[in-house]
Amino acid sequence: MIPTSHPSPEEIARLTARMLLEIGAVNFNTDAPYTLASGLPSPSYIDCRKLISFPRIRSTLMDFLTVTVMRNAGFEAFDNIAGGETAGIPFAALVAERMALPMSYVRKKPKGYGKNSRIEGAMSEGERVLLVEDLTTDGGSKLSFVDAIRDTGATCAHTAVIFYYDIFPETPKTLGDHGVTLHHLCTWWDVLKEARAQKSFTEETLSEVEKFLRDPRKWQEANKK
Repeated sequence: MIPTSHPSPEEIARLTARMLLEIGAVNFNTDAPYTLASGLPSPSYIDCRKLISFPRIRSTLMDFLTVTVMRNAGFEAFDNIAGGETAGIPFAALVAERMALPMSYVRKKPKGYGKNSRIEGAMSEGERVLLVEDLTTDGGSKLSFVDAIRDTGATCAHTAVIFYYDIFPETPKTLGDHGVTLHHLCTWWDVLKEARAQKSFTEETLSEVEKFLRDPRKWQEANKK
C-alpha cells in the first residue's frame, strides 16, 4: 500500500532516531572505540540491519522512506527499485512493495560465473532506478552501485537511505558530482539530540561523541592506536 500522508521531515527524523535507539541499533563507546571498515576508530557505530527483526518499526520506517522519496523526487519518478548488496536488499524489497514497482539488486562485484552480471532481477534500458541502501557515510560506496545500474542503460539519479552520517562535508559533492541526489530519514545529529532527550547514555559519553561528530578526522587522529 502506497503511503500518502506522514509527519514532517523533522518529526520523521526524531522518530527514526528514537526507533534506532529503542532497538539498540545505536552504539556509543568512548572508552573502547569501534573500528570502522576504513580501519579508523569511532566512538559511535550504527547497525541498521537490526531493523529487519522488528516488524512494527521496520514497517513504519519503510513508510517513512517511501513517502520521503515521493515528496522529494516525485510520485511517478521511478520504474525500478534496486537494493545494494547486502544490507540494502530487504529495504529495497519493502520500498518496492509499497511503491508497486519492480525490484532488483546490485552485487558488489560480478559473481564470477554464469552471466557474470552485477544486476539480479529485471532491469531495462531507459528505466529510472532508485538505489536503496541502509546507510551512507561519505557516499563513496554508492558510486559503484550507481555505475553498475547505468551500465544496463538505465538511469540512476537518486539514492535513499535510512541513516546518513552527515559528518563528512565532502559527501554531497561526492554524490552530486556523480549526478546523484541523496534522500535520508535521520543523521547522527538527530540521534544525538534524541539520545540526550531520552537520557539513553551518560552526558559524558554524549559529549565525547559530539566531539567526534564535529571533527571526526581530528578525533580519529587523536585516538588512533
